[in-house]
Amino acid sequence: MAELIKMPRLSDTMEEGTVAAWFKKVGDKISEGDILAEIETDKATMEFESFYDGTLLYIGVKEGETTKVDQPLAIIGDKGEDYKSLLEEAINTDEVEEEEVKIEEAPIVEEKIEINLDEKKVEAPKTTAIEKTPATKAATLPNKDRIFISPLAKKLANEKGVDINQIKGSGENGRIIKSDVENYISSGVKSKTFVGVEDFQETPHSQMRKTIAKRLSESKFSAPHYYLTVEFDMSNAIIIREQYNSIPETKISYNDIIIKACSLALVANPRLNSQWFDDRIRYNNHIHIGVAVGVDEGLIVPVLKFVDQMSIVDINSTVKDLATRARDKKLTPEEMQGSTFTISNLGMFDIESFTSIINPPNSVILSVGSIIQKPVVKNGNIEVGNTMKVTLACDHRVVDGLTGAKFLQTLRQYIENPITMLI
Repeated sequence: MAELIKMPRLSDTMEEGTVAAWFKKVGDKISEGDILAEIETDKATMEFESFYDGTLLYIGVKEGETTKVDQPLAIIGDKGEDYKSLLEEAINTDEVEEEEVKIEEAPIVEEKIEINLDEKKVEAPKTTAIEKTPATKAATLPNKDRIFISPLAKKLANEKGVDINQIKGSGENGRIIKSDVENYISSGVKSKTFVGVEDFQETPHSQMRKTIAKRLSESKFSAPHYYLTVEFDMSNAIIIREQYNSIPETKISYNDIIIKACSLALVANPRLNSQWFDDRIRYNNHIHIGVAVGVDEGLIVPVLKFVDQMSIVDINSTVKDLATRARDKKLTPEEMQGSTFTISNLGMFDIESFTSIINPPNSVILSVGSIIQKPVVKNGNIEVGNTMKVTLACDHRVVDGLTGAKFLQTLRQYIENPITMLI
């Protein structure tokens, strides 16, 4: 019996998918577990395997094409089996659902016009305040950026390659006339004309790019963001990292130290380990930290689970593994879900400080800048120091300013005294 395979929902936010590649063609023998295709979702490109045995009878979405979740993707059945009725049934069902939605979304509005023949009057709906708005008047408002120039002057300027923006008009209301152009030319000011070919490239939005745009737009315009910026002394952190990295086969980064410090600071300040939903606030007892990783198509946030139980070395190896597979688009949906706190680090790109948009439904995100050398005051003396700025973006619906400030105070204690994280 033929089986209809629909576009699967491979992530919690996936609404449509793009077939990046087919590994089977129509007529091929299929066994359960065979990889049928590679599907690009909003978060990653993932392999899609068959759950059926049989022959690939039909492919509904070609390579590079996009379709919505639950739309026909392929059909597997017995060789030579008639599958057209199954496909028509699936298509007809989708069409019926679309029509129902359209009927609900487009109610009919009746307008009545009463005509009195005896008095020869027509009773029409009164003009609303919006209809009375003098739109034509607004449309005729003068454009402050417009340059007033006579047709003859404009023609002469074009012939001589003169930039009219450089000419001061002597006519009425500053209008540029022919003599203004002639005087400009005779003054010896030469205008250069550069000739070239306008060129550009366009690519359609990837599923990842569209989802990033949708989710972060919703976050930015719905969550009332505010930002807290502090500067840490990184002298001790530098020493600890050097000591760690002196151990054979042991390497850690500053980001690993920051992740560990954040997990401990969240234990002490649990209100930041929270999430906003339409009908409730969730305060999480577990700590899952999302680490933003840049890829060619956008941003992926793999999640480190139960970070407070990890050592700094464990964090390093886990981050490396997740980041590598993120760039190769080999992360599973489970590895990109469930974060309760997010860190975005651009310090390795020499960005001193920046602000990030909160990753919903989380309540905060920490932006980490680069470590820089600069004069600092210690014990009343000026000396060369190493500092790092971090900015905490908070959703004011969940996290108040005082709560965010206390978290940063705790984070400072761990960052500036990293030995306390090892006790």
